[in-house]
Amino acid sequence: MNLKSQRRMASKALKIGKNRVWIDPEKGEDVEEAITREEIRKLISEGTIKAAPQKGVSRGRARIIHAKRKKGLKKGMGSRKGTKTARMPRKELWKRRIRAIRSYLKDLRDRRVIQRNIYRRLYLLAKGGVFRDVAHVEQYIDSNRLKRRR
Repeated sequence: MNLKSQRRMASKALKIGKNRVWIDPEKGEDVEEAITREEIRKLISEGTIKAAPQKGVSRGRARIIHAKRKKGLKKGMGSRKGTKTARMPRKELWKRRIRAIRSYLKDLRDRRVIQRNIYRRLYLLAKGGVFRDVAHVEQYIDSNRLKRRR
C-alpha cells in the first residue's frame, strides 16, 4: 500500500509537514483510492486523515535543575564553564567591595567616630585598593588608633 502521493496532498491541504500526516490504518484502502485533492479534503473532513500533534522539547527537567540551582545545588566545579572572572567579573566584585567600604566610612563619619580628614584619607586608601573588605578597614582603624577620642 503506497500512500506517498496521498500523504503529500494531505500535507499541503493541512499546511503541515509530510511526517505529521496521520492516516487511519483501518481505512488505508479508502485513502489509496483517493487520487484527487478534493477526495483527500473529504477524507480530512471525515477524520480518516488528521494532523498529528506537534512534538516539542519538555522544559520539565530544565525547571527542576533551575530550582535546584536556586537552592545552591548543582554548582560544583564540574558544572562550571568559564573562568572565575567570567562568572563574576572583577569589576563587579570591585563595585560591591568599594560600595560597602565607602558606605561604612560614611557611616563612621556621620556618627562622628572618625574625623573628616581621616575619613578623606581612608576614602582615598580604599580607592587605591588597600582594603580587602569592611573588616579590614575596621582593623586598620583600630591598629592605627584613628577613632576620635572621647
